[in-house]
Amino acid sequence: MLPAGQIWDVRATYVLPLRWSDDRELPDLTAYLGRLPGWLEVIVVDGSPPPLFERHADAWRSQARHIRPAPELETPMGKVGGVLTGVREAGTEAIVIADDDVRYDEPALVRVVALLGLADCVRPQNHFDPLPWHARWDTARTLLNRSFGADFPGTLAVRRSALVAAGGYDGDVIFENLELMRTIRASGGSVLSPLDLYVARRPPSTEHFLSQRVRQAYDDFAIPPRMAAWLAVLPSLAVSLSRGRNREAAAAAVLVVALAELGRRRAGGTRVFPATASLFAPLWVLERGACAWLAIRDRLTRGGVPYGDGVVPRAASSMARLRARFANGPRQADRNGLASGRPEADQLVGPVAERLSSRGAAAA
Repeated sequence: MLPAGQIWDVRATYVLPLRWSDDRELPDLTAYLGRLPGWLEVIVVDGSPPPLFERHADAWRSQARHIRPAPELETPMGKVGGVLTGVREAGTEAIVIADDDVRYDEPALVRVVALLGLADCVRPQNHFDPLPWHARWDTARTLLNRSFGADFPGTLAVRRSALVAAGGYDGDVIFENLELMRTIRASGGSVLSPLDLYVARRPPSTEHFLSQRVRQAYDDFAIPPRMAAWLAVLPSLAVSLSRGRNREAAAAAVLVVALAELGRRRAGGTRVFPATASLFAPLWVLERGACAWLAIRDRLTRGGVPYGDGVVPRAASSMARLRARFANGPRQADRNGLASGRPEADQLVGPVAERLSSRGAAAA
């Protein structure tokens, strides 16, 4: 919360980390960057190969500050290194972090920045636009998440001072946005999740959607009760069908649709989520039940989930692990609002904290 009488500055920095292998989405992203309001400082942190990087520099010269990820902030998950580079370079306290497929309009940007006056991190709600069949299928996941709480979007807003004081966040996990939110909470900050703050997101290609199924299931290692629930889906269904309990299986499917519809109706969601997405919910649950077992296979046989040219073993840090890191209380900040302390030496964010504190703009 802001101190009494303090007015929150609505200026903000928009940090967009990306690493492309082709430029199929260049026209759409270029048009989007051109629509962002002038009160935003826009930083694109681009880890693409040199020919693409140079093409992007030409395309975005008048729309954004286009930079390379800082080598000294490199993390196993390239996105986190890009985010931390943008955070270090940001000239405002309010920072909006967004994947390259996120499409804010100005009212949503104004609101997400304003809400940083009430919390250290704000979690909006993404919705796909347009809606091919696989986007409706994946929207079922969103609706089920909303029925039990809130979904996990491809964008977050964060106070720069809170993230820097925490020493950044681990970049060796697959569920980066959950890692960021948990880090903020564990370091004493707050996370706000307004269910009605809707932000559009471009759907992936069908090929990319299919390639992500096991990787997304691997995320749930970070939330053990959910992983246990998904692992129980196929065995439970097999038992019901083998015993001729078809009505039980049908009732379970109806219940899943009802839960998805509850999520769709929360906080005015019917204006952005189609009714057909609720009907996809039983299919999505079956998919996640199967992919959870494939995620177990990857963990046992590969030591983690394949990502790029490597393997990522961890989904996200547990809250217990993060609280232990911050057990000595919040670190003191210097006069620029940058952290003067650092996390424990065995954590990846230890050197990140030092590098973040070594330079960067003062928080507005």
